Amino acid sequence: MQGVLTGYAVIAVVIGVGYVIGLRRYLGDNGREVLTKLAFHIATPALLFTTLARADLSVVFSSRLLVTALSTIAAASVFVAVGVVRRWGAGRTTIGALCSSYVNAGNLGIPIAVYVLGDASLVAPVVLFQTVLVAPIALTVLDLTTTGEKGSLWRQLITPLRNPIAVGSLSGVLVSAAGVDVPAPVLDPLTLIGGMSVPAVLLAFGISLSGSARPLRGAERTPVLLAVALKSVGQPVATWALAAGAFGLHGAPLLDVVVTSALPAAQNLFTYASHYRVAENLARESILLSTILAVPVLVIVAALLG
Repeated sequence: MQGVLTGYAVIAVVIGVGYVIGLRRYLGDNGREVLTKLAFHIATPALLFTTLARADLSVVFSSRLLVTALSTIAAASVFVAVGVVRRWGAGRTTIGALCSSYVNAGNLGIPIAVYVLGDASLVAPVVLFQTVLVAPIALTVLDLTTTGEKGSLWRQLITPLRNPIAVGSLSGVLVSAAGVDVPAPVLDPLTLIGGMSVPAVLLAFGISLSGSARPLRGAERTPVLLAVALKSVGQPVATWALAAGAFGLHGAPLLDVVVTSALPAAQNLFTYASHYRVAENLARESILLSTILAVPVLVIVAALLG
């Protein structure tokens, strides 16, 4: 499990640095907000564009992608159903649904794919599905429900095209689909800017922890417990059932999809919550707890299916 430990060590160190920055106020009172805006508006769109522009879109038609899509929908749907019944609100329910199903396929998934599964490309279906479909839909919902946009139907329909993360993702897919070779003078600066995304997200997350209360003590206790249960247990179990039962996967392919589904909630979900100023505690606590629980979950998955 060297990949698990390596991925977690890298993340823990950067979050720890962010925690110290927040504790000592090295970036002032608005440091977290600045890092969040940097990641949301500039660095993450650049990272998604450069990643997807060079991606092999043939993975879209793979059975792994179908399993990922169905298990993601299943986990998110459970949270949405409970959120509707409990009247948690559209923004809060959207963030909770993401925390229940949107995995950390980038900065944690890639090292685990390399060291545990032996192939970094195995997380590509997850990355493509989340960035091209899940994120634009979720961010559109947040745009329409948290900012109170009441414009024309046309303005609402083009909401994804005004969201920088959605634009970066969709632009990268279009470039890859068209087979366009982006010139180095254009791609290299975007790659350099995109390199700030993960550190900025992790540092902002660490800063937020420095002034936060202990998890599971506030009003978000129930949504957090539900999101963590779905992410850490529900989604991996649903993935295993779908992959083995409906798609007949076994051996290495089965291990691949279950391991990726068992990854914790992605840190950039906190960036979304912070940007829209909705359910920030829910996002922070769900990410923190699912990240901690992912270690034993991944070990169990590897032991049972490896």
